[in-house]
Amino acid sequence: MRKRQRRFTRGAARASAALFAIFFLALGAQRAPAQSDVPRPEHPRPDLVRADWQTLNGAWEFEFDDADKGLAERWYDPSAGKRFSKSIVVPYAFQSKLSGIGDTSFHDVVWYSRALNVSQLFGPSRRVMLHFGAVDYCAGVWINGIYAGDHEGGYTPFTIDITNLLTADGAQEIVVRAEDDPHDLEKPRGKQDWEVEPHSIWYPRTTGIWQTVWLEPVPHTRMTDIVWTPSLLHWALGFETWIVGDHEENLSLELE
Repeated sequence: MRKRQRRFTRGAARASAALFAIFFLALGAQRAPAQSDVPRPEHPRPDLVRADWQTLNGAWEFEFDDADKGLAERWYDPSAGKRFSKSIVVPYAFQSKLSGIGDTSFHDVVWYSRALNVSQLFGPSRRVMLHFGAVDYCAGVWINGIYAGDHEGGYTPFTIDITNLLTADGAQEIVVRAEDDPHDLEKPRGKQDWEVEPHSIWYPRTTGIWQTVWLEPVPHTRMTDIVWTPSLLHWALGFETWIVGDHEENLSLELE
């Protein structure tokens, strides 16, 4: 398995401002997915909506890996010829009936695969971000057979810049491996049960992708997070944003 080194941004800036008036933040019109049957088609992060984005919710190829042999057999590599035998509806966990599987038995390791065309997202001034709302518990991600990154934590979102792993033309393939040992009682688990059937106050387990997955083209210099802090004492609204990417001289931020 080949790992890519993490890319660190060449420049970072933090901007802050105080607005001494009451105003409404207009988020702008969201570009809704064309498919009417896509589950949870709304933009998953309404405080940072960009005009261009592509949901990856819907049908993915899926496979249980109870013997944990997928890494050794290179299931992440399209040239290995592995085709997954099941289909799952993302973003529902395979334990859920909405996923189309509804299997509540123990499966510690699962794999997802999806082919897509992102040519419309390419541009000389944009990078392509792959966002996961949440994957329970450990996730590994490959793009076109090349390792893209991983994440640990079943409740937190993560983002991978996949620009350099995409081909200029044709279909791209995303593969996700998720591992979640229900008998590991040390890791954060909420009220997920470790027994076959839920008992007492415990709920059925959730494994793998269980929040929205989406693609987003972004500028080379971009905002990643924003924080609004109200102050009734000063009748003000403070604003902070984190700007990452290529360093640009005379960078300015305008609020409307």
